[in-house]
Order: sequence, then structure tokens, then C-alpha cells
Amino acid sequence: MPNTNKSEENILEINNLQTTFFTEESEVKAVDGVSFTIPKGKTVGVVGESGSGKSITSLSILRLVDKPGKIVGGEIKFKGENLLDKSETEMRKIRGKEISMIFQEPMTSLNPTYTVGQQINEAFKIHEGLGKTSARKRSLEMLKLVGIPSPEKRIDQYPHELSGGMRQRVMIAIALACNPELLIADEPTTALDVTIQAQILELIKDLQQKLHMSVLLITHDLGVVAETCDYVAVMYCGKIVEFADVKSIFNNPQHPYTVGLLSSLPPHDRDIEGDLPVIPGAVPSPDELPVGCRFAPRCAHASDICNTLPNLVTNENGNQVRCWIYSDKWDGNPEVEVNAERTT
Repeated sequence: MPNTNKSEENILEINNLQTTFFTEESEVKAVDGVSFTIPKGKTVGVVGESGSGKSITSLSILRLVDKPGKIVGGEIKFKGENLLDKSETEMRKIRGKEISMIFQEPMTSLNPTYTVGQQINEAFKIHEGLGKTSARKRSLEMLKLVGIPSPEKRIDQYPHELSGGMRQRVMIAIALACNPELLIADEPTTALDVTIQAQILELIKDLQQKLHMSVLLITHDLGVVAETCDYVAVMYCGKIVEFADVKSIFNNPQHPYTVGLLSSLPPHDRDIEGDLPVIPGAVPSPDELPVGCRFAPRCAHASDICNTLPNLVTNENGNQVRCWIYSDKWDGNPEVEVNAERTT
């Protein structure tokens, strides 16, 4: 299992998580044996292309996967207790209070028929039993905390009356209302312009320090990862292919997929000459996954042994990678070097 510094206490431990979608024609393994940990007070980023299983992993943690999806195996240990053993009543007490989530699109996540204040109030009423006046007072405090101007005015407005950036701040206010110990942020800056993105990310970092939270950040943006994360899990086709601290990921990536993702980033210190490198092909459909290594059809280093799925193993740097290149069974080019020196 990908592990962080053993001296750090983990608030979340995911072991061999398996989430499958059942259809009449097939069983689609959206999350297939995922394992990682989140230390207290740290940020773990989960990155990968669309369809890699990032969002389903985050929804699985809160047990919010709708039918035809179902968690079919593994453990999700939060503060040492397996969430998969909890009743739905127990989970309702955890969601929003101990573990909160910021969803991708605030306009669809916020209820258009309720004011901003009514939607923040709900968290205080459900989890803290506050009355209307006390809940409104706390809601105003949350709007101020997330930097919304004129909170006394905004609290009585509806979501459509706010800008995209302010709606996202409202989502953060709702998520943080009860001081959760773990915040799951699923693409929290999607559809926002670059300036607002930076403000939202800085806000999350600032509030994390103030509230001593742990954060699971789901994103496809490696620039966001470089700025905010302590550890990174790289996902591809429902599996983690690399797990390491953020400096190792950027300075010494191990898996060919990680290298491809980083190579496609525009350089920050020079002009682009020609086209940026791209990873050939596309992420396969979840119901038509290749045999063996799932990245092999797109990998320049693929060999015969890649027809067998490699395990996630710890390399000489203490980080973890799922690739035959680092195995003594590797039957490809013995001179191949996947990693490349990079800086954040």
C-alpha cells in the first residue's frame, strides 16, 4: 500500500478499495484495488486524465456512489474505523461534520431554490442542533471567513445572483462549517478563470492551516498539485500507478505515465518551441481495459512482460510505482530510463 512517512499519523487509510458499476452487459471496475493514506494536516493530490477513477474514489470514501455503482471490496479507515462497516445513519453524522466535500461544479451542487444562508444554515442545524438565529450568525461568520464581500447582503441571495468564484466560496463555507478533520476537494477550481483559481486554492491552503485539516485534492491540473500538495497519487484506469512526495513526482518521476503527464506541461522558464509532447492514444473505456499493464498500449517502453499486470512496489527511493521496468523480471531494453529531471 502506498504509504507516507511512517512517523506521521494517518487520518485516512484506504486499503484495496474496489468500486464496480454493474450493467446488463458488463461489470466496470471504476476503482480497482486502490490503496493510499492521508496524514493528519497534510494534502494528498490524486491526479490523472478523465476516466482514471479519481472522482469515484472520492465519492467512495463518503459512500456516495449511486447505483449501478457499488463498493465491492476493501477498507476505508477514518481515524482507525472502517467506514464500510458504518450504517447509513452513522455516515450521515460523519458527512459534513468530520469529512466534508467540495464538488466540481457549484452551480449544480447548490440548490437554486434556497438562499446562500439557508444552505449554510443546514449544516449547523443538522450537525450542531443550532436554532435559526444562531445558525444565521455562524453562517455570516463562515461567509466572512471565506472572503465573500458584503456577507450581510450575500447571505440572503440565491446562487444565480453570485459569480462563479463566489459560488465556489459558498461551497467551501458549507464544507467547512463544522470544522471537518478531512476535506475532499474534487476539481475545486474547474470552470474558474486563472485569477479566481489562484484565490480559491490559496483560500483552501489558508483555511487548512487555520483549521488543522487534512485535504484530499482531486485534480487533473499538475500545476495545482505542485502548489498545494505534500503527496501525490497518480491514477490510471482505476489503479494507482505511482505514489510519492510531491518533490519526487516533479523532480524524478518513475512511471512512464507520470513522465508523459509532466512532459505535456508547458515550461515555466522558457518559451515553447514547437508542439508540446503528448501521450499517444487515449484512456481506454473502463469496460474494454487491456490485459496486463493498462498503460501498455500507450507506452513507448512496453514489452512482452507488460501483458501481465505489475504490482505496486516500493523502489529504491522509498516511493511506489507500478511498472515492470523497475523489476528484475523486466525483459525490455536494459538501458531504458523513464525518469527525467524536472523542477517545480
